Amino acid sequence: MPDPLWVLGFDTSAAHCAAAVVCGDRVLAERAEPMTKGQAERLFPLLEELLAEAGLVWSDLDAIGVGVGPGNFTGVRISVAAARGLALSLGIPAIGVSATEAAACGAPRPCRAVVPLRGNEVVWEDFGSRDSAGLQDGFTAREDVKADWPHAAPSQDGNHASQARASGPRLGMIDDLPPGPPDCAPLHPVAVAIARIAHERRTEGLAGTADKGAPLSRTRNAAPPGLRPAPLYLRPADAAPPRDPAPVILR
Repeated sequence: MPDPLWVLGFDTSAAHCAAAVVCGDRVLAERAEPMTKGQAERLFPLLEELLAEAGLVWSDLDAIGVGVGPGNFTGVRISVAAARGLALSLGIPAIGVSATEAAACGAPRPCRAVVPLRGNEVVWEDFGSRDSAGLQDGFTAREDVKADWPHAAPSQDGNHASQARASGPRLGMIDDLPPGPPDCAPLHPVAVAIARIAHERRTEGLAGTADKGAPLSRTRNAAPPGLRPAPLYLRPADAAPPRDPAPVILR
């Protein structure tokens, strides 16, 4: 039996600084602190606190999960940059998870994940019955999860999840979405969902490496090849580039 995998997941794509540490189905530590600014200063102290609560150090981690949005432009860039730096320094993979994938974690398929943005604007994604990929855990929705996902619609508890995308996230207005499958209620806090999805993908990556002939003991601490997590933007940034010419740099 392979050793358990320790995964740290975090997200600053909304008005919070959220993080969680998971190992398989176990949530070792989790916290979400509401904030509209200051995520860059708070993120690493929060991660240190959660690792200490879980009884781990940085070198114990096997993967990083990070929320890539869509969401607040600055917030998404903060968490993605942190995840890339951690992956590089620790030699482990950083795995990006979209806001809609996290919202649909653990929900029965087919379903629609709807995540609020600003005002009545939302990002949504439909997940079909053929995109199931595991995570059979029997978790039920917690009351405090609603604070992470304020506009989520109620749904029945589910024990079948998937992180595969059906069509990709899209922008829309909450009252003007096209017909589709029933809305799902997030079953996990956002950071727990991100960490669990990253754990599943990391486990699948190790299994694929072992199938090619390399023992798990030799591959678990090596970051597999692949793209680094990147911010997921569905529209250009609101900030416009400066019209003034670039400053002259003296040499």
